[in-house]
Order: sequence, then C-alpha cells, then structure tokens
Amino acid sequence: MHIQVNGKQIDIGDSLSNHVENNLAAAVGKYFDRPADGVVTFSKDGHAFRCDATVHLATGLVAQSISTANEIYAAFDQSADRIEKQIRRYKRRLKDHHRKRERPVDAMPAPAYVLDTQSNDEDEPETLQPVIVAEMTHPVQVLSVGEAVMQMEFADKAFLIFRDDQTKRVNIVYRRDDGNVGWVDPAEAPAT
Repeated sequence: MHIQVNGKQIDIGDSLSNHVENNLAAAVGKYFDRPADGVVTFSKDGHAFRCDATVHLATGLVAQSISTANEIYAAFDQSADRIEKQIRRYKRRLKDHHRKRERPVDAMPAPAYVLDTQSNDEDEPETLQPVIVAEMTHPVQVLSVGEAVMQMEFADKAFLIFRDDQTKRVNIVYRRDDGNVGWVDPAEAPAT
C-alpha cells in the first residue's frame, strides 16, 4: 500500500509518518489483499489538528474521513477508525450482494467549473451567464446504484453523479432531508 503523508504548514516527522503508514495499511489490509493508495494530510484548525484521510481502493471506490482533535495522533486515529469502518461496511455489502468486482471502476472525465457568486456589483447583470472562476475535470464513475450509494456514504457527500452500469445513463443519488437516499434516473421521457 502506498501512503502519502502531507502537512499543510506543519512539519510531519518520521514518527508520525510511520504511525500513519503502519496503522492505515493494517486497517485496509484486514479487508483487502489488493494494494490501495492513500493520502493523509494534516493541518491546523484553530487550536486543534485536522486530519484529512483518503484511501483509493483497488476496486475504484474511495473512502474518505476528516477528523479534528487536540492532538495530531488522536486526529489521525479517529480518521483511520472511520475509514476502517467504511471499508468494513463496503466489504460486508459486497459479500451480501455476492458481487466481486474484478476490474477497477471505469470513469469518464467530465468538465467541472467553479462559478463566481460573490459579485460585488449592485447593478443588475447584463447577462444571466455566470462568470467562470476555474475549470477542471471531474471523474464520473460507472457504478451500480448500490455502489453509488456506498461511494456517496464513503465520501460523506450530499450527492454523487455517476453513470449507471446497466443503462449507461448519467444518474444522481442524493441524501434527502428525511435521512433516506434519493435516486434520479433521467430515462427517456415520453413525448406529450
């Protein structure tokens, strides 16, 4: 397992790097034999330390965790525990569905934009076209609906855009206010 340990304006020593590599490799190794990649970034958050951890599994799914604690080791340990819990859930769901993914998840690049909503002009805009601040690409993965829900939960996001592995249409799963998960499948609408 390849793990990259970074610090944002913090010097990360060898002891912390070794602790991160050993514990994260052990947590992932309990459930997956195939190699995975990880990135762990530490930063200061006021008086506390923040740990952002991401593990890219060989199946293509991503487990993410963010934690904050007064001690840097405690922040990492909380993140590692959460990632291990996510991977354990994923492994259990794979067993429950009797589905083993042999290949990594396919992904297609899609353009993504950051739009300016902080305009200081008090006058009405001349056009309704938004101002683009940044352009990038975002991978849209080919997943089943169940895998998309797992991926959304792993990333702790409000929604996830994906391509359905059966219909090949772009779909969205999202977390509803009532705690359930919604699924948008834009099938061909009948002509009216």
